[in-house]
Amino acid sequence: MLQIAVIRENKEKVIAALAKKNMDAKAIVETIIQLDENRRAAQVELDNTLSESNKLSKDIGALMKNGEKAKAEILKQKTVQLRDQGKAISEKIEVYAADLLEKMYLLPNLPADIVPVGKTAEENLNVFEEGAVPKLHQGAMPHWELVKKYDIIDFELGVKITGAGFPVYKGKGAKLQRALISYFLDKNTDAGYFEYQVPHLVNEASAYGTGQLPDKEGQMYHDATDDLYLIPTAEVPVTNIFRDVIFTENELPVKCTGYTPCFRREAGSYGAHVRGLNRLHQFDKVEIVRVEHPDKSYEALDEMVEHVKDILRELQLPYRVLRLCGGDMGFASALTYDFEVYSTAQERWLEISSVSNFETYQANRLKLRYKDKDGKNQLAHTLNGSSLALPRVVAGILENFQTPDGIVIPEVLRKYTGFDIIN
Repeated sequence: MLQIAVIRENKEKVIAALAKKNMDAKAIVETIIQLDENRRAAQVELDNTLSESNKLSKDIGALMKNGEKAKAEILKQKTVQLRDQGKAISEKIEVYAADLLEKMYLLPNLPADIVPVGKTAEENLNVFEEGAVPKLHQGAMPHWELVKKYDIIDFELGVKITGAGFPVYKGKGAKLQRALISYFLDKNTDAGYFEYQVPHLVNEASAYGTGQLPDKEGQMYHDATDDLYLIPTAEVPVTNIFRDVIFTENELPVKCTGYTPCFRREAGSYGAHVRGLNRLHQFDKVEIVRVEHPDKSYEALDEMVEHVKDILRELQLPYRVLRLCGGDMGFASALTYDFEVYSTAQERWLEISSVSNFETYQANRLKLRYKDKDGKNQLAHTLNGSSLALPRVVAGILENFQTPDGIVIPEVLRKYTGFDIIN
C-alpha cells in the first residue's frame, strides 16, 4: 500500500506514475486526498474537544474545592455535551479512516523509474539471453504428448479426480517433481536462504498484507466457512511471518525460502499456449523472499536475478530475462524481471519465474519495519521470486532433452532422481 504522505505530497507524480501501469488514477487519488483531509480535520476537532473537556474538568475541580457547587454543576453538563460530541467525532473519524483504507487498497504500487513504458507483454524489454536452443530429432513432440508416451503425467486422471488443471504425476514424473523441489531448496539454502515449511491456507489479513486482496480476489480459492484462502504462492505465508515485526538494522537482510503447492483459479482459456503444463490450477513452486534495508533492496534484486540465472545454467535450459513494462507488471510490484525458458518443441518462450521488488508497498500493509540508527521505525523493503515454478521447467526439460531413446535428465538432477533417462 502506498503511504498517504507520499500521495498527499506528490499528487501529480503519483498520478503520472500509475498511468505507466495503465491506470487513470486522478479521480481516486483526489478522493483519497479529500478523505485524508476530512479525517485530519475531524482529528483536530476531536483533539480540541478533548482539550476543552480536560480544561473543564480541572475547572470543576477548582470550583468544588472552593465550594462553588452550582457553577461546577453547570460545567459538568458542558463536559457531558463535550463527551457526546467527542464520541460522534470519533465515529466520524472511524468512517473516514475505513473509507480511506478501502480506497488506498485499490491503488497499485508505483513503478520504478527504469520500468519501460508499455501496455502489453509484447512491450517488455529483453535484457539478457543465454543458452543454445537444441535441435530436436525428427518426430519430436510437445510435452503433453511425451507424458502420454512415457506414462509420467496423467491429465485425464486429474480431470476424473478433480477437474482440468490438476494433473497427476506418476512414476518417474513424480520423482522428477520431487527431485526439482529438493534441488531448488538445496540451491536456495546453500545461497543463505533459511527454509520454512508454511501453511497452504491463509487468513484475510495475510492476503491483504502481501497485496493479493482485494486485487486478485476472484483468482483465489476461498473457503467461506472458515474465511481462509488457498495460497497462490508461498510468498503470501512466508512474507506474513514478518507482519507487525520490527527489526534492528543489523538483523537485515532476512532471506527465506519455502516449497508449497500453489492454487490459482485464473486458468481456463483454451489453445496450445495453455495446454498440458503450460497453465494449471494447482502446481508446485519453490519461492525465495527477502526483507531488506531500503538502501540495499535493488542490489538484492540483482542478486536474486543472478541466483535464478545460475539455476537455469545448471539445468542447461535456454532462457531469457525480461524487464516488465508498466502495463504487464503485477499490482504490488515496483520492478519485475520475468524469466522465460525456450520450449523447442512448442517453438515459444514459457515464463518460469518472476523476481520482484515491492519496495515499501507490502511492508506498509504488513507494518513490517526496522529501527534506524536514530531509533526511529522505518518501513523495510520486501522482495520475492520464483526459484522456481515447476510446471514449465518440467515442460522445458521434457521437450528440450527428448531424444529418440527417451528423455535425458539434466546432470545436476541425477543425484536427486536416481535415474538419468526417462524411457
